[in-house]
Parts: sequence; structure tokens; C-alpha cells
Amino acid sequence: MVFLFRSFVRGPLESHVSGFADELARLGYTRCSLEQHVCFIAHLDRWLAAERLGVGELADAVVDRYLRERRAAGYVNYRSMKAMRPLLSYLDQLGMLPVADVAVGPVAALLERYRAYLISERGLTAGTARCYLDAMRPFVTGRLRGDQLDLAGLTAADVTGFVLAACPGRAPGTAKLIVTTLRSLLTFLHIDGVIATPLATAVPSVAGWRLAGLPRALEPEQLRRLLASCDRRRRRGRRDYAILLLLSRLGLRAGEVAALGLDDLDWHAGEIVVRSKANRAERLPLPADVGEAIVAYLQSGRPTTAQGRSVFVRAKAPHSALTTAGVSMVVHDAAQRAGLGTMHAHRLRHTAATQMLRAGTPLTEVGLVLRQRRALTTAIYAKVDRDALQVLARPWPQPRPCSNVGDRP
Repeated sequence: MVFLFRSFVRGPLESHVSGFADELARLGYTRCSLEQHVCFIAHLDRWLAAERLGVGELADAVVDRYLRERRAAGYVNYRSMKAMRPLLSYLDQLGMLPVADVAVGPVAALLERYRAYLISERGLTAGTARCYLDAMRPFVTGRLRGDQLDLAGLTAADVTGFVLAACPGRAPGTAKLIVTTLRSLLTFLHIDGVIATPLATAVPSVAGWRLAGLPRALEPEQLRRLLASCDRRRRRGRRDYAILLLLSRLGLRAGEVAALGLDDLDWHAGEIVVRSKANRAERLPLPADVGEAIVAYLQSGRPTTAQGRSVFVRAKAPHSALTTAGVSMVVHDAAQRAGLGTMHAHRLRHTAATQMLRAGTPLTEVGLVLRQRRALTTAIYAKVDRDALQVLARPWPQPRPCSNVGDRP
């Protein structure tokens, strides 16, 4: 039991505050953070009492109204839905919150069918499917006519018109995502019988050339500075060091590091199971230095209050699984500490590939380690293999010496 001496709750939340405090302590919140949450609850408790509302009336609209009034009163902390989430999650587990009356409209219904198709038929992960839905929601919403979707009357002109309106001003990668998801959605609509004519071929392509750029890899000294920026005397430093090694030595993607589970580490075989795109699980050898870094984190870094079986969890409570964005922030923060500027996690994947090539690893084997299904995807790294490219470069012509001073070309 946590003794609450800074706040007094005497309203609708009185019977829940002690249990909530115990739940926060179980999740790993510090004493100071726990007391701040309870102070916030005390304010919400007084507001509910003044409004003559009970816990069972904490619907989304009521929570939004409370937060607006808290912000208007000048409070600078605990004024967003994020601050409310721990309490609402706890009350929801107790069955105290009202059941949301969600009206599923035609847009939501169609996108839900499309999501199921992406996951079950196309093998996409839930996160990738969510990105597809977010990209296509404006297109589907634009076909709403009253309370009905007008998709049966889609024409090629409608398709190209949407692309021309949505893509200008976008980065090439974002524009390519839009046209790719649009082709996927139109294919689904045809298979599902919503449209009679296959319109995926009507989607124009985005101007962009594969292998046009150069992969930006870190030099050995830059990588050394990046790894040295992690203070391995601290829990967070041990976690970040292990993550950076996985990214730079094995070429894992940020999402693959976030998805890594305790059961994916085969210590006896010295292997690691990587769950990559399209829900594929592949085994890779676990280098000794990477394994030692993971062991150091698991033994002296991973909180005992960690939730689930994820290897890497949040440094602050609640100690839930680290997300893909969280892994990217680990790289970003380490790069800032090392003075390397803004950096994304994928740059360490380029670094791993470049280091393998410089060590003499054939390009085909690099593709196997990176788990790339197409050889053309790996071919971009041939541009940075200077030793292999030297045999293709013709020698620069030397000027012919003049035999006579008076000679002129």
C-alpha cells in the first residue's frame, strides 16, 4: 500500500485511488511520479464532484470537457489524454467506464474489410496495414455521398485526379506510398466485387528512379562515437547500446528490434529469430559482442516490472514494449550525443551492409543477411564497394610528351 499524504480524494474516485496507486507501483512508477498522478486524480475527483458526475459517466466527451477546463484554468501539466490514460486504463480493467457507443459508418466498415484483406490475404503486419488504411482514408472519405459510399461509379479519371491532388509537394517516398496503397485498395475493391472494372493500372507512377542515390553509411570512427555515447553504467545506456549493436552489426530494421522477444533468443544455438516484413521469421547467427550486450541489459538493465516478453522495454514506467518509434528515438538521441546530427535507424542498416562489403562479403550474402528478397534491392550497395568498382574504371589518358619545343598539337 502506498501512503498518500499530498492529496486527499473524497469524491467519486475515493474508493479507487488506493488500488490505482498500488497498480502504478506494480508497473514500476517511482514514488514521486506516483504522487504526482494521485495529485492529478484529486483535481479530477473534485471536478467530478462539482459537476455531480460519477465514475461511470467518464465518457470521451466528459474527459475532453474536463481537460479543456483544466487547460483553461492555467494548468501546465497533466492536461492531455496521455495524462488520463493510466487512470482510464485502470478503471476500464475494473469495468467502471461506460461502454463506447461506436457507430460504424460506411467508411470505417469498408476500411475494416480492407484491413482484414491486407493481413489475411496479403500477409501484411498490423502496423503496415494501419499505414495503408491511414493513406487511403482520404480517398474513401472523398467518395462519401451522404451516408453512402459511391465506389461503383469510380472511373480512371477519378483515380488519376486523386493522385494529382494528393501527391504534389510530397516527398518521393510519401508519394510512392500513396500510389502503392491506392493500387492495393483498387485491387481489393475489384476482388471484393465493389467495382466491376480493375482500375489499379490507371494509377500513374511517381517520378523516381531505383538505385539513383547512394546509401549513407557511417564511417568506422563515427560508429565508434555513436556506440561510445551510451553510458553503460546505467540501465538505459545498456539498453541503447544493445539496440545500436543489433542495428549496426546485423542490419535489423527498427521494427524488427522492437518486435524482438525473449523467446527469439536461442542461446544454445547462438542464433536470433528475426520477425521481418510479411510476418516472416528468419534465423540469423548472433555475434558474440551483440549477445554480450543483450545479456548485460537483461541481467542489469531490463526492469523487473517489465510487461510482456519483449526484450526491449521503455526506460520509464509503465515498462511496456519499446515501439518502432522508440527504437528510432534511441538512434536519434545517440546521434545527438555523439555530435552526428539527425540520424534515423535505417542508416545503421546501410552501415552494416557497407561494412560487410568492405570485409569482402559477396553481395548475394549481404542480401541474405539483410533478408532482402530481390537482388536489385541489394544492388545499391555495389555503388559503395570501391574495390570492386575499381576494376571497371578505365585509366585516365595521359598527355603525350612533346618531342620538340616548337611542336604544337
